[in-house]
Amino acid sequence: MLQKSLSKKLLTNVLSVYFLLTFVVTCGQIVAEYVNTKDYIRNELTMLQKTFSRSLTRAIWELNTKQTVTTAEGLLAIPMIEGIIVRDDSGEIISQLGRSLDIQELYSQQLVQEEAIIEDTPSGLFGYTFPLIFEFSGRATQVGDVTLFSSREVVFSRIMISIYFLIGNAMIKTTFLIILFLIAFRKLLTEPLSDLTDQIEEFEIDNVDGHKIDIGTKERNELKVMEEAFNKLIDKVAEYRKKLDQTQKELLISNEKLDQHNIQLEQEVARKTSNLSQAMMDLQQQKYELEKQKLTLTEEIDLRKQTEEELLTKQKELEKYVDELNMAQERLVGSEKMAALGGLVAGITHDINTPVGIGVTATSFLQERLDQLEAAYTNKTLSPKALEEFISEAKQSASLLTTNLDRASELVASFKQIAVDQASEAIRQINFKQYLGEVIRSLHPKLKKTKHVINVECPDSMTLNLPAGAISQIFTNLIMNSLIHGFENMDNGQIDILITEEQGKVNIIYKDNGKGVSQTQLEKLFDPFFTTKRDQGGSGLGTHITFNLVKQTLNGDIEVSSEQGKGLTYNISFPKDLQKPMAIFNMGQG
Repeated sequence: MLQKSLSKKLLTNVLSVYFLLTFVVTCGQIVAEYVNTKDYIRNELTMLQKTFSRSLTRAIWELNTKQTVTTAEGLLAIPMIEGIIVRDDSGEIISQLGRSLDIQELYSQQLVQEEAIIEDTPSGLFGYTFPLIFEFSGRATQVGDVTLFSSREVVFSRIMISIYFLIGNAMIKTTFLIILFLIAFRKLLTEPLSDLTDQIEEFEIDNVDGHKIDIGTKERNELKVMEEAFNKLIDKVAEYRKKLDQTQKELLISNEKLDQHNIQLEQEVARKTSNLSQAMMDLQQQKYELEKQKLTLTEEIDLRKQTEEELLTKQKELEKYVDELNMAQERLVGSEKMAALGGLVAGITHDINTPVGIGVTATSFLQERLDQLEAAYTNKTLSPKALEEFISEAKQSASLLTTNLDRASELVASFKQIAVDQASEAIRQINFKQYLGEVIRSLHPKLKKTKHVINVECPDSMTLNLPAGAISQIFTNLIMNSLIHGFENMDNGQIDILITEEQGKVNIIYKDNGKGVSQTQLEKLFDPFFTTKRDQGGSGLGTHITFNLVKQTLNGDIEVSSEQGKGLTYNISFPKDLQKPMAIFNMGQG
């Protein structure tokens, strides 16, 4: 039975090479079409900059957010635009529509200074970003930037007809070639080989001379040569068969003599072998029992040694893991402190940049007007009206400078005191209400992006003598936990802080109207490393550190109560005056 046809195998190999070449060429054409279309879309994105940049620039300069959003929606309506992001001069997003990448991750708060191409292979998005420049009084000012996004789906939608054409063309050529090959192989190879196979299968060894083959072709090809070789082989087999018959007759006579001699030898060997086998069996049985006992003892000794080594190894590993865990906990506490101070620096720096930037702009404008006034005075073209305009503008610039520099000074002073307290264990005297205001002001970068409200009730004259850094860290942890956990998916959260003094002790009630925690979570709230935001970067140290600050540093007490959906309340009390501070722990959000 034919298992694998040679003609089919040859045809399969030829067509496989052709299919592979056709597939590679077609894929290359599709890739080239994709790249060309993608470059064309990028050029169209570049052309959109010239069309819409002026309207977007003026809308942002005039603080016309509605016009900015309308223009962005108009751009998104263009078929090739998948998404758009518009940012103002501070890096804040004004409008983000459609599919887009995380612009904060790409550029942080920095504005794009020049045109750039954006590419993100996993999501298939690519885009073009460019700055928005507004010219005012002969000076160019960047008011923001715009990022336009398209995607590989847009590219494929444009080249889909070309892809269908290429695939259809390849399929038609392939089908025609398969038919042509099938006809040629069947006529030249399959049918002659099938005829040759049938004749060979009818071959009988007893009638060698009558089974010579004939493939029925006169051409001198490989099959004709095979026919001649097979017929010559038949002639040789017939000759060898005659010689074999003669040899077999001689061999039968020799075998009869050899059989008689073998019978005599076998009888003698059997007798001697029987005696020797019995002795060997006895020795083998004794050897087997000794080896079995030896193997049992060896396995038991090896098992005891292995068990002892494993126990020693496990003990060393456990000691090493305990040491590493202690060191990791110390490093984690230290890193939490540095991360908190780093976040405070980053947030306060951004807030300081705004009044300082306004001051620089006002100073530059005032310098320019002074130069114009000096030129008019030198050329003796100075008029009373021009002098009045200069005086009015100078007053406005001076007022703007004073207001914004005072704001920057207040921010720096507040940040300086909070940062020093968080890194220090020193006891000093503070006005509780004023100091709590400075702590809340230091968290302004986190609060200004929300609509949450913090209400504080505290006597104006309450003064405390204690480690101010502990107070800063406690309220920072509590407020940040409310923002991150309590007000999750909430727009208008409210925090109420009530502070009273009674018999030399300070009582604090901290309450938010967030989502609260379950009874199971409440029981573990002060445990180290317990957090519901582990996958979002929570360390689980915030409430644990707050507990230690109240208990150890301030020698006080802290209790917590909560219900699911009804917020969370802390009751804290500690002595008004402390003399010997304990260790102050770092900040951290659980």
